[in-house]
Amino acid sequence: VQLQAFGGGLVQAGGSLRLSCAASIRTFSRYTMGWFRQAPGKEREFVAAISWSGGSTYVADSVKGRFTISRDNAVNTVYLQMNGLKPEDTAVYYCAADYDPNGVVTTLLDDHDYWGQGTLVTVSS
Repeated sequence: VQLQAFGGGLVQAGGSLRLSCAASIRTFSRYTMGWFRQAPGKEREFVAAISWSGGSTYVADSVKGRFTISRDNAVNTVYLQMNGLKPEDTAVYYCAADYDPNGVVTTLLDDHDYWGQGTLVTVSS
């Protein structure tokens, strides 16, 4: 299983970016997916998660109303649309996959089975 995240870059405050995470998982539709981020000197934190079908989504309070998670099971990809970016959103963003036979969405790092390599998002003020 491989997860490849891309789409990061340098953007001014108030700008937008769309991250993508391509998964080489045969049963992608049976994995709940999440995005996490790690800023310099800080612990990795939850950003957003999405259920098998995409019908349920969860986002951290710090990004609520600005970030949206979605997925396309036909192309094994999960997305993170980030609008209204702030300097404090600067971090390496990681996608993660969790296989749960019951489709329960988790926001916990340790529950995720596979991780991508991360993509750097830098927001300038």
